[in-house]
Amino acid sequence: MGKSNLLVSRTAFGAMALDRVDSQESVNALVKQAYDEGVNFFDTSVSTFESERRLGEAIDALGIRQDVVIATKTAARSSDQIDEDINRSLCNLKVDYIDLYQLEDVQSLPLFDGADRIMEKLLNLKDAGVIRHFGIVTDNTDTASGVLASEVQWETVQFPFNMLCPVEIESLVREFAKKNIGFIAMRPLCGGIVNNIPLALGYLRQFDSAVPVWGVENSEQLQQILYFTQNPPNIDEKFMAEVEEQRAFFN
Repeated sequence: MGKSNLLVSRTAFGAMALDRVDSQESVNALVKQAYDEGVNFFDTSVSTFESERRLGEAIDALGIRQDVVIATKTAARSSDQIDEDINRSLCNLKVDYIDLYQLEDVQSLPLFDGADRIMEKLLNLKDAGVIRHFGIVTDNTDTASGVLASEVQWETVQFPFNMLCPVEIESLVREFAKKNIGFIAMRPLCGGIVNNIPLALGYLRQFDSAVPVWGVENSEQLQQILYFTQNPPNIDEKFMAEVEEQRAFFN
């Protein structure tokens, strides 16, 4: 993933909805199913406390911490709030460091010398080894574009990207690749509007730098994602015609 040099699977396990799974045993089984099929990237957030905790329990029970990349998020808007959230996440995840720490719901980028001291805190946490890398999560196109010109060396961006997005977003994704900034595609099914997983996954496979994070709630859904990750559809004229048909219908 870009300048972070994190080596992640082409499919990321979105753990935000694990609080809706019926039991911790079922969560453990889902994480094992994904890991056994080659998924090593797990994304969560302290804002979904129970999901973050359940992911940590599963990774700890399976004994796979050293073999996976854990990403979590904070919506903190000050250095003190980050202190609270990072400690909560470390406890939930049962770890002593986080591979990728992301600022969530960012509408304007924090400054190096900002009064909120957010950048100072992130850099200190990185120097101390508590976090290995940091990035932002935003659905604001201007904010995402601002990362490209920012004086802060952001390592990753998580941004909505799917086959229903306008073509301008495709250009933005390619710009991140040129700048060597890791791109995590959230909402690959457009928040559940798209239900054709092979079509959605095949579309995203055209962008080598984009890592889609799929929200996982059950084994059947996960198995379909894993199957088409390993057996992606052929991107031909018929495939692209189907994508354009879906775009025209929803737009």
